Amino acid sequence: MQQDEIEIRDFGPNHIEGAVALSRRENWPHRAQDWQMALQLSRGAVVIGDQGRLTGTILVTPYGADCAMINMVIVDRNERGKGLGRRLMEKAFALAENRPLRLVATADGMPLYQKLGFVPSGTILQHQGKVAALDVPEGVEAAGTDDLPDIKALDRDAYGADREALIDALAERGQFAVIRRNGAIEAYAAIRPFGRGEVIGPVIAGSADAAKDLIRFFAAARPGAFLRVDTDSRTGIAGWLEEIGLAHAGGGVAMDRPPKNGAERARPKVYALANQALG
Repeated sequence: MQQDEIEIRDFGPNHIEGAVALSRRENWPHRAQDWQMALQLSRGAVVIGDQGRLTGTILVTPYGADCAMINMVIVDRNERGKGLGRRLMEKAFALAENRPLRLVATADGMPLYQKLGFVPSGTILQHQGKVAALDVPEGVEAAGTDDLPDIKALDRDAYGADREALIDALAERGQFAVIRRNGAIEAYAAIRPFGRGEVIGPVIAGSADAAKDLIRFFAAARPGAFLRVDTDSRTGIAGWLEEIGLAHAGGGVAMDRPPKNGAERARPKVYALANQALG
């Protein structure tokens, strides 16, 4: 394909079918519904090549004015080495409007991201599989619509950005669970349909034990179901996820641009991502 045959267009709903086909060729599990949710929260671009075929994608998911996640970055294997990844990233920078940027890099994407100023900040571990039969934990309960404002406030405190739109999208598609102390929500988790089954995340909690209880709450109601959890290697829950049947199945490198500076104050911790794309 010649460069003059390539067109970068805004990502619209009419590109979902082509995006699903492209991601399936990369063995990504995303369904049309998963792409639709990501696009609902984002702006993005596609590469249209010969005969109108979609050969590249990128999305930028803003979280208020605080930061943006770059995600769903795919270039067709037959079109790599032609500068398309860089052109998509340049489009993403424009869409991000000077927000600090985050992403989870694959091994293929790392060299380009480093050239563009991204710095590694952590390792994301993808765990998935058919979950074992588990007991229902005490102290965890299903959340209601009235809990969403407090869930959003807790999420912002932990993530350091305004993810209100993400929480609303999760509420449309899934369920929330919470842990309360003296009537106030101190930890929460969400579950929704995704890929081959369901994904648990975000999981926001003050301790690893609380995070495990939130995950166990959803898993206990789904013995033998296919579940996925994306967690940072520093949370310390990866070994336990394997014990309950969710094997390590890949992951990526969390990266920031510009890099984060200084020590952070004590706050609730992100024990699981919404997924690797959305952070």
